Amino acid sequence: MASSIDSRRASDYVDRAWEEDILPALESFIRIPAKSPAFDPDWANTGHLDEAVALAEAWCRRIAPAGSQIEVIRLPGRTPLLWVDVPGTGAGEALLYGHLDKQPEASGWDDDKGPWTPVREGDRLYGRGAADDGYALFASLQAVRMLHDIGAPAPRCMLLIECAEESGSPDLPAYLAHLGPRLGSPGLVVCLDSGCADYDRLWVTTSLRGMAAGDLTVRVLDQGVHSGDASGVVPSSFRIARTLLDRLEDPATGEIRPADLAAEIPTERRQQAAKAAGVISDQLAGKFPWAGGTTAISADPAELILNRTWRAWLEIIGVDGIAPLSEAGNVLRPATTLRLSLRLPPTVPGSTATRVMAETLTADPPHGAEVSFQSGGGADGWNAPAFEGWLGDSLEAAAMNWFDQPPVFMGEGGSIPLMNLLGEQFPAARFLVTGVLGPGSNAHGPNEFLHLPMARRLTGVVAEALTAQAGAAEGSN
Repeated sequence: MASSIDSRRASDYVDRAWEEDILPALESFIRIPAKSPAFDPDWANTGHLDEAVALAEAWCRRIAPAGSQIEVIRLPGRTPLLWVDVPGTGAGEALLYGHLDKQPEASGWDDDKGPWTPVREGDRLYGRGAADDGYALFASLQAVRMLHDIGAPAPRCMLLIECAEESGSPDLPAYLAHLGPRLGSPGLVVCLDSGCADYDRLWVTTSLRGMAAGDLTVRVLDQGVHSGDASGVVPSSFRIARTLLDRLEDPATGEIRPADLAAEIPTERRQQAAKAAGVISDQLAGKFPWAGGTTAISADPAELILNRTWRAWLEIIGVDGIAPLSEAGNVLRPATTLRLSLRLPPTVPGSTATRVMAETLTADPPHGAEVSFQSGGGADGWNAPAFEGWLGDSLEAAAMNWFDQPPVFMGEGGSIPLMNLLGEQFPAARFLVTGVLGPGSNAHGPNEFLHLPMARRLTGVVAEALTAQAGAAEGSN
């Protein structure tokens, strides 16, 4: 399938738009500490989310094609949502997603950088939230505007930009219900909040893992006591917690033990993983900042891809009840609390995983200790519908136009709750999920950066997918 837009003209347009319109807005966006509600419970009073939305709204009003409807929707008690509805110049409807909320600061930024300080070095724009995924709004609307400006067919495009994705998108179901009929029947859903294994190719996301989280607390005493007096009599809360975790996870391999937390990996996904492994080889493991002689779980890149996309894995992401070294006296502590984050195969429901975790960890605790598991909620994963037909053809053509090589299809290890919600609401829609979170981009950590050439190219890819969707919708009428 040949592209329906002039690639050279489109490339010049995208480069100019990024330099003149998008980058100044993104730099202003980085300066706003718009932390997600999970990290700023008082967000309504601190006002940073509202500031980010105001900046985005003003930019949209300047860039959106004539006739667009732009609205900030505020449901009581919920974070705001930016809604942009652009009339089509062709058939069909498309929904484009992004979010403006950010992860917290994190420590370890380089001396000349910081989470709220935009710094451009070569092809990189450093700062919190630019890559994850503030750029998505700007790139998506600019792609739509380009189609209007160059006279290419575009479907009706609806931009749904939320402010609580980093908190698990708790407000989205209410907003989807509120928007109701206004959402129409999109034939294409675009999400730019995913990852890439390198910056040289178009990486199309085929699946996303779900997640189940919660706090495991083991209590053995009502207060701390002298460890010399009690050890050997009172069992360690940490040892009991460690024993309970062994029920969930093999301590030698990391394999998750309960059968209900595993899924059959589709043959197509295994084939795609093998192909992707042939492209990236050891780059998947090589992108991480290994300490000392630490090695990856497997030497087979295909197995690593399947591990991070179709298998459950547990991480301990927080601890309470343990004193810092500077305050660690000879005390047998009364309790230990571990915050657990369990990534799930795309087809294992988050609610199922939460139940299994609670049952596995709390049944018949050693020494009769007081054990509880406080659920932190679950999120379902997502498995993409087939790409063959107009969307697959468009991605093949766009990858050659913007990257000079074919696309690679691979699952991602993160979670985007909206994808599952929209997949259920629009079962006939095709999904283009991709992103800029590649080697070193370090979303959620220090020195997060946006790879600018990758973001520019994805702007063009989105434009081509949108005009292909308009053509497909016209052909079906």
